[in-house]
Amino acid sequence: MRRTDKFGTLTLVAATLMTAPAVAASNGAPPTLPAIFPAPTSITLGNGSFPLGKTVVLIAAPGTDAATIALTRDILLASGVVKVTTAKRLPSHPEGTHILIGAGSAPLIRTTLARSATVVDDHVEGYTIASTPIDGGGIITLAGHDADGLFHAVQSFRQLAKRPVFPAMVIQDHPAMPIRGTIEGFYGKPWSMADRTKHLNFLATVKANTYVYSPKDDPFARDRWREAYPAATLTSLGALVATARRNHVDFVYAVSPGPTVCFSDPADAQALERKFAALRTIGVHSFYVALDDIEYKKWNCPRDATAFGPSGAEAAGIAQARLLNTVQAQLVATDPASRPLIMVPTEYYDAKETPYKAALRKELDPRVVVQWTGTDVVPPAISIPDARTATKAFGRKTLLWDNYPVNDYGQTTGRLLMAPYARREAGLSGELTGILSNPMNQEAPSRVAVTGVAAFGWNDRGYDAERTWHFSARELAGGDARAEAALLTFFDTQHMAPTFGSQPWQEQAPRLKAALDAVREALADGDATKRSAAIADLRAQADTLANAPDIIRSGTVDPAFAEQARPWLDALQLWGRALQLTAAGLDAAEHGSNAATRYFTDAGRLAVQAAAVQSIPGATRFDGPIKVADGVLDQFVKDAPALIAH
Repeated sequence: MRRTDKFGTLTLVAATLMTAPAVAASNGAPPTLPAIFPAPTSITLGNGSFPLGKTVVLIAAPGTDAATIALTRDILLASGVVKVTTAKRLPSHPEGTHILIGAGSAPLIRTTLARSATVVDDHVEGYTIASTPIDGGGIITLAGHDADGLFHAVQSFRQLAKRPVFPAMVIQDHPAMPIRGTIEGFYGKPWSMADRTKHLNFLATVKANTYVYSPKDDPFARDRWREAYPAATLTSLGALVATARRNHVDFVYAVSPGPTVCFSDPADAQALERKFAALRTIGVHSFYVALDDIEYKKWNCPRDATAFGPSGAEAAGIAQARLLNTVQAQLVATDPASRPLIMVPTEYYDAKETPYKAALRKELDPRVVVQWTGTDVVPPAISIPDARTATKAFGRKTLLWDNYPVNDYGQTTGRLLMAPYARREAGLSGELTGILSNPMNQEAPSRVAVTGVAAFGWNDRGYDAERTWHFSARELAGGDARAEAALLTFFDTQHMAPTFGSQPWQEQAPRLKAALDAVREALADGDATKRSAAIADLRAQADTLANAPDIIRSGTVDPAFAEQARPWLDALQLWGRALQLTAAGLDAAEHGSNAATRYFTDAGRLAVQAAAVQSIPGATRFDGPIKVADGVLDQFVKDAPALIAH
């Protein structure tokens, strides 16, 4: 038996913790440790398990959020429960399954947690799930330290309710990083309002708590930032804010005044306040000033030269800090519910000491949150020492803006970036205030990587990149195993993650490359049995590639994913057929058939067609030919005719 402290690392305790008698599962099998994503801080598994059953009694503590109760009911009905009844208290001798939900401070919740010899996790956004088998069912308690924590508990319950039986257990959980989510900060076509709504709903499922609205191509947030939004646009943004609130996601509005702002002009500070005041009317309480990607070594107005002296990096740091300090003070004075202002500096990457960073560090209000993209604009890795250096450079712990899986720069032309989120060091939670992913122009495909970013932000020390990657496929597939396998096949062909340099930080198609390398090695070995088996394996691999697009488009997977990935799926199907013909050519060559040449020729023709498939015009910043397992699949099709003489 192993134990840790109450909020320690993931544990399994094979012991009876429940005061009620343990009840074995109906099939006689012992309970198993559930897989929950993001990984919880701690799971303690007890003895016994029970099915939810067809009828469940739902008991909510006074003051519990009605939307969270409704979500719990929806999860139960989706899991196969036929009838959900309600009660105000737990009976002395409960029968069947009872679910209690509420704040850990509520007497009802404290009492039921005591049945499992536990208390509520007392961290911000923390929650506890405790389950106790009883005769004919069980008692499940969903307790939150606060309203956000309770909502996260229900999201974990959503995953647990898909299991055939519910184990006796205690989950204690809370996030490692205070800020976790995404920043819609890419160039090119912004997401639609429908995309954003879906994304906010998705963020809730991975326990993210922040979405920053910062599309570079919103004219009223950048080029025309001083102008008021049209009423219709403000109404649409208001609907998004309401969706975010329902999902316990903080909607942060970002404005990018840098290209034209006059830092010393009170009129521009007032223009920012008017902009924020308008957003406040639709429920926004979190704001952001973006000063990235601007020319900061020359002034936009003559009065800045008078106020701050000759233009330059140090003067820019001072000027920016003075304006941001004014905005921060206005936010506090105007709105007691406001959160600290967030900013992204002009020198947002690396942590080298510079006059600009020194000025910002000295002048900027310590309440203002500073974003940082890591050791480069697109860093290949981020370590704890990297983050500590950034803390020293900016005078505060930074909020990481991770430019993954964004695909708005030249090296990503023709690519979706869907490798697992990796090469960020466990323990970064001690050095950062949070982490935000900059996603792709394609919202649904972005969820693959964002799932990993959110999971890392929740529990960086317990994060498993590969298992989280599989979970993202399972979620997109709606639990359909065949669709999940097809998605993982597709993800592998979009595994390459470039940087601004020549070397990618994630390799292309590692699984497919390993399979094709095995074929090369078997054919080179000269053993007839191995050669025959390798060609059979290649044929199966080719069938998997060729069939994956139709499986993904079959309806189980979110239709938005299939549509936004359409040209990649089209190209993958052509490449799969080219590989099928390649396998047929190798088989013919192995048996001395003259048909080998024809098969190889047809494979080459399909390869040309596949390589010519273009991205959806205007969908991303740079249009171009679609890349599918490039350098791996195309190279094998090209090399195959020379592998066996014919």
